[in-house]
Amino acid sequence: MPKKGIMVCGHGSRDKDAEREFSRVAEGLKKRFPDMPIEYGFLEFSAPNIHMGLNSLLEQGVDDIYAVPGMLFAATHAKNDIPSVLTTYAEKNDGVSVHYGQELGLHPAMIEAFQARIYESLGLDPANPPDNLYDTMLVVVGRGTSDTEANAEAAKLTRIVNENMGFGWADTVYSGVTYPSVGVGLERLIKLDFKRIVVAPYFLFTGRLIKRIFGYVDKVATENPEFEFIKTPYLNDHEKVIDAFEIRVREILEDEGQSPSESLMESFQRRLAAGEVDIHHHHAEFNPEHEHHTHGHEHSHHHSHSHADDHQHSHGVYEHIGHPLGPRTMIGEGVCCCFMSQFPQEILDEEKDKIGLSKPEDAIAHK
Repeated sequence: MPKKGIMVCGHGSRDKDAEREFSRVAEGLKKRFPDMPIEYGFLEFSAPNIHMGLNSLLEQGVDDIYAVPGMLFAATHAKNDIPSVLTTYAEKNDGVSVHYGQELGLHPAMIEAFQARIYESLGLDPANPPDNLYDTMLVVVGRGTSDTEANAEAAKLTRIVNENMGFGWADTVYSGVTYPSVGVGLERLIKLDFKRIVVAPYFLFTGRLIKRIFGYVDKVATENPEFEFIKTPYLNDHEKVIDAFEIRVREILEDEGQSPSESLMESFQRRLAAGEVDIHHHHAEFNPEHEHHTHGHEHSHHHSHSHADDHQHSHGVYEHIGHPLGPRTMIGEGVCCCFMSQFPQEILDEEKDKIGLSKPEDAIAHK
């Protein structure tokens, strides 16, 4: 019988706390599969990288690998980058088979974890919630990507949670390359005049974006003292999150969970065969020997990725990058570096006064 092992594939972060949190999720999963080797690894910024985790499974005698993306939404990383790494690995290692599961998405367990975090931040018992929260507005913060479907999933989550919990109003803002961005979104939403506003990031782990999001909440709260802002903690290793990871693994272990639609790996293989995507032979993975590069300014995320192994994956150019309520609202606040290389020159020209005023030490986030 082939020996089975589990591989949890994360994105990686410059934030060491995020790495620690990811490892705790992997530890939580080990309790659910005590008889099976479990490793984890990251696409970029962090060690171990995915290759190292896969190698570790091989060293433990595993030849049947069950990999799941440790991601909420299926954007570029879960759709292309991780399948590319896994496919390359399987090709290079004869006799090794690699199966790939679905993203965590809006599995009911994830929604329950998110709602529990919101209730807890309001000082309420998730097991005994009130009938409604009509006096309160919910603002969900989605990751924000160049992938329209992933952005739509965050908006769908907002609607589900709104109806489940009974908020007076709910809306979605994004911390990424879409609109509305967090600060300007909150400034618009306070005009609805709900005196209590819950800001809940649908994020697995901490990192620069979480610090940035809460930085914006603090800024808007200071400027509008008549409103009560409540910051909901991100999901982290909530027991329901571990449940969702376990379910995603069991789906591929038992070969039952794939819906009639294509799996992430089937979609990748089809697009690869059609020439729509490439295998990244020099993929996105972190090289620990280059660790000293990872603390550079965020501009490197888009330009050279000097800390990665000849990094080639792209984040796609977002067609609404110039939206008046989108990432350009962050220029000048020291937080927009990931986006700078996506802005066409005319936007940089229009915002040159803001760029000129930008001081990294004033950044909302990583202080």
